[in-house]
Amino acid sequence: MNELAHKPIVKTLHWPNEAATQAFADQLAAHPALRKAFIELRGDLGAGKTTLVRHLLRALGVEGRIKSPTYAVVEPYELPLRYDPDAQLNIWHFDFYRFRDPRETEDAGFRDIFASEGLKLAEWPDKAAGFLPRADLVIQIEVLEDESRQVLLTAQTDIGRALLQNVAP
Repeated sequence: MNELAHKPIVKTLHWPNEAATQAFADQLAAHPALRKAFIELRGDLGAGKTTLVRHLLRALGVEGRIKSPTYAVVEPYELPLRYDPDAQLNIWHFDFYRFRDPRETEDAGFRDIFASEGLKLAEWPDKAAGFLPRADLVIQIEVLEDESRQVLLTAQTDIGRALLQNVAP
């Protein structure tokens, strides 16, 4: 089935606190499709994009310090797969906030990473527009007046749709 022929599936969530963010990350981490996903994280500064990534990486089994890739642009992680300890899960956490030109993704050689299997998480993907593949799932986080979060989830591919099946409404 052609993924481009599908209409995106959209879900809206409300996260009243960080515990809700963690619960969402735990649900997402439990889905096997995540190991092949590209997820865009959108939202203003302070919306909670990096917090979500930290909770997701913890849920997947990352131990130790989880750094924001704001200055390094990308932080890589390797984990044994829970269902196959002889196999690895590669994870790349990108932060394109400091990019001035989307072509910097090409110059940095990220094309090979995005072509490989593994989980890719990208904050500020609009700064690399036109040089990134279509995201499987877009997570748009908005801070509300009471400091809770409204989250818009948009599945753009079959992988994204599969991930949304695990997420409570």
